[in-house]
Amino acid sequence: MALREFFARHRMASAVVAPAVLGVVAIVAASWALTSTSQTVDTQLRASVTECHDMVTISVAGRRDTPVAGTTKLLVGANGEELPAALSDDYHSEWVDPVVNAPADNVDPGSYAAVYIAYPADMATYEDAVNTGVANTEQVMREISQACPDTKFSIVGYSEGADVVRRVAMTVGHQTPDQNGGYGVVDPADVVGVVILADSGRSAGDGPFPGAKDPFSNPDGFDQKYQNGTKAVSGQGALPGNSGDFGALNGKIASFCSDGDLTCAAPQNISLLQLAVNVGRQLNADALERDGLTPATGQDVAVVLGRIALAAFADIQSQPNWMQSNETFLQVLLKVSDPTYKPGQTPQATTQAAAISTKDMSPLAYLPQKVFNEIIGLIVTNQNTIPVIMSDPYQLTLGPNATGHHFDYWRDATDGKPLTSAEYAAAWLTHLAQQAQAGQPVDTSAKPQPADLAAAYQAATSTTKTSEPTKTTTTTPSPTTTTTTTTSPTTTSTSPAKTEVSSQPTTTPPTTTSSAAVTPEVTTTPPAPTTPAQTTKPTTTESTTTTTHSAAPTTTAAR
Repeated sequence: MALREFFARHRMASAVVAPAVLGVVAIVAASWALTSTSQTVDTQLRASVTECHDMVTISVAGRRDTPVAGTTKLLVGANGEELPAALSDDYHSEWVDPVVNAPADNVDPGSYAAVYIAYPADMATYEDAVNTGVANTEQVMREISQACPDTKFSIVGYSEGADVVRRVAMTVGHQTPDQNGGYGVVDPADVVGVVILADSGRSAGDGPFPGAKDPFSNPDGFDQKYQNGTKAVSGQGALPGNSGDFGALNGKIASFCSDGDLTCAAPQNISLLQLAVNVGRQLNADALERDGLTPATGQDVAVVLGRIALAAFADIQSQPNWMQSNETFLQVLLKVSDPTYKPGQTPQATTQAAAISTKDMSPLAYLPQKVFNEIIGLIVTNQNTIPVIMSDPYQLTLGPNATGHHFDYWRDATDGKPLTSAEYAAAWLTHLAQQAQAGQPVDTSAKPQPADLAAAYQAATSTTKTSEPTKTTTTTPSPTTTTTTTTSPTTTSTSPAKTEVSSQPTTTPPTTTSSAAVTPEVTTTPPAPTTPAQTTKPTTTESTTTTTHSAAPTTTAAR
């Protein structure tokens, strides 16, 4: 299949230097380090939300992958005001485009549209960026819904954008109507599907379709199996404080996680690493990544650590019987270091320590038992910390040239999973768009036909990026892969495990200078706009200099 070959060959730069002070926290801070697709285009405002569609996909891409006012045509509201969003015709995300643009050619012209949300998409402070993304997403959805009450919504997020989408979906799903039957964002019934790629709020044991009748097979209303079996991806999201169900949207969620992607499949009992992640969410990780530990960035670290320490002591002071409780100081630090922590909201119950029975004893009498609890707690809650560190978590999640598991969603088809996660999401959204065009509720017994899936693949593989600039590329020779594909009824994918150097002619569009941190530059091979074909497992041979791909023009690019 051309789509799978494209992503199997695709190479995307990721950050090279982890923030020194955070160490392995870079697996999260940099896991959203998707390079920019900033564009220099006519900035005349493009379209109004009053141009209604049967279905609109709200798309939130990852770090440095967002529309920017002044360089991208933005939407306008019903009163002509600028909105933080751009049509997918005017902004392109290398990763998210194949999912959100798939339905367009499978419904009537004008029936479907996809928009990208503009938000900081950085790590200047992660929490501020995500909160802004949530506010902007809700604003755009609200504006569209008010102007076009019959429009249905799907929502798609990847990487840092996945966190935005999870929070939005949880908010929408748990809304209660006001006295007039209105909702703060949109009616949950108008949200027909949500796709979360690399879900950092995922709970341990969750299947890919939380709240569905079959959470391991398919979302409600789409009778196409995603995978065989019911084995959950191990681990949990790196931001467990953001976990939870989706209320009225349960059953309409596709939460994809690749085993080994530590943003969504982090082992349990890594409390010290979790503490580092919480600290990193409040630091200017962009500056740390770019400049290393300098007086300025060091001061930033010191301020954050000092604020957390003061909050920890204040929390302990608010509990008169804390010495008698089983809560450890590490647990207090984890609690107060979460950016969502608010003092006094969830007071910790003071459970009597098991080895102490006398209530009237001096607090110092509890010190030996408290110290014992601290030691045991530190050991028990960090059983997996050393194994994670020894596994090179940064490389595992964000390997160079998109070899890390954070990029698996475009190549993760297996014998038990006939479609990649991205392909499955594209087919599902296409089905939802067709239902919206027909003006029907989602058909809970609908099963897509092979022709429907082929149409979704065709739309994805035909995605073009004519307005997207391409940056120059420098790659070094390394073992490469020669792939031969043949047509068969089964579908598999190949992973880009090696840096490839193409011997084919290249074309270079105008170059745009990005302000993103320095990252390795890569070569991207776009898919040929041909009739998609499913492929058998490729025959792979290694050489040291060249790669041959049939029927695929090569464009030199760096992300």
